[in-house]
Amino acid sequence: MKTRYSIIIQWSEEDSCYIAPLPEFGPYALTHGETYEEALQNGQEVLELLMETTSPLPPPPHTFKTSIAQIRT
Repeated sequence: MKTRYSIIIQWSEEDSCYIAPLPEFGPYALTHGETYEEALQNGQEVLELLMETTSPLPPPPHTFKTSIAQIRT
């Protein structure tokens, strides 16, 4: 089963870069990038490392019960 976790990507005026926290792993689990794409890639790499080294894994976030198709109708 593939476990899904969140990567939140936001622009930081203070840091002049995109910040990518991984909220399920706590306040210090974050990375950054000069572009959105770089922050996402870095976030995915950090997430893989966290999943390999964290035991037990935190519970995955709640998932949306509504699909995009339901929103459009």
